[in-house]
Amino acid sequence: MSYATVLVYVNADHVSKQLTGVAAGVADKCSAVLVGLSALAVMPPFAAEGVVIVDNASEFDIAKMNARLAEAGKKFRVAAGAAREIEWRSAIEFPTQTLINEARCADLIVVQKGKSNDIYRTLDAGAALLGAGRPVLVVPAAAKSLAAEHVVIGWKNTREARRAVQDALPFLHEAKRVTVMEVCENDGMDVARRGVNDVARYLARHRIRAEARAEVQSKGSGADQIIAFAEDEGSDLLVTGAYGHSRFNEWVFGGMTRDLLTSSPICCLMSH
Repeated sequence: MSYATVLVYVNADHVSKQLTGVAAGVADKCSAVLVGLSALAVMPPFAAEGVVIVDNASEFDIAKMNARLAEAGKKFRVAAGAAREIEWRSAIEFPTQTLINEARCADLIVVQKGKSNDIYRTLDAGAALLGAGRPVLVVPAAAKSLAAEHVVIGWKNTREARRAVQDALPFLHEAKRVTVMEVCENDGMDVARRGVNDVARYLARHRIRAEARAEVQSKGSGADQIIAFAEDEGSDLLVTGAYGHSRFNEWVFGGMTRDLLTSSPICCLMSH
């Protein structure tokens, strides 16, 4: 199993050379096609005291948006380099919905960590993660590369975590070290040990050597504990399930997912 197509979402207003570089590096590891994607949406009209303040976008406004997307495409190609197969896609549409729609073409999606402050111009990484139906590599702004030599799997015996382990197999096969780690309550240690040992045996059958580790949760969150272990052990990739649901038109995330999306300094491969 490998990734044949890696899709990276690019902010049209600020094309990140670092994010593009991480995505290109992953594509190179897998000999995959690299697809860049960006989108901008037209703001709807709104009124104040019965007077329309912003009318529908004119042809000139849409032409400017298309020009901005085309310029982003050029910058993406320069940042990605010419030594690989590259595609560029763009749309006049909401960024998050565009990524969810275009996810059909990809084995792996790469996004910058962060929440959208403007749904018309920026991607909501969390919402995209829960809606894409593909594994998503969430990259911190400071990350310049992804060696993935030591991969830490944040284990929990759930559908999402099982999916994440399966989706991460291309990284796990190439890693020099893999650790399966579960953080649990004191009375759950026996169950946690059985779980991580089972996952390690599962990976061994895929010719992946993995260490099994179970820890009682200390002060702070389980995410903090896994991040601290990963940093101490020199890991630059976490693999976890992603948990959340939609309520009142907003995504509500599970505690671990929320903490990793907001505070992890390490790249996270997450599956929902």
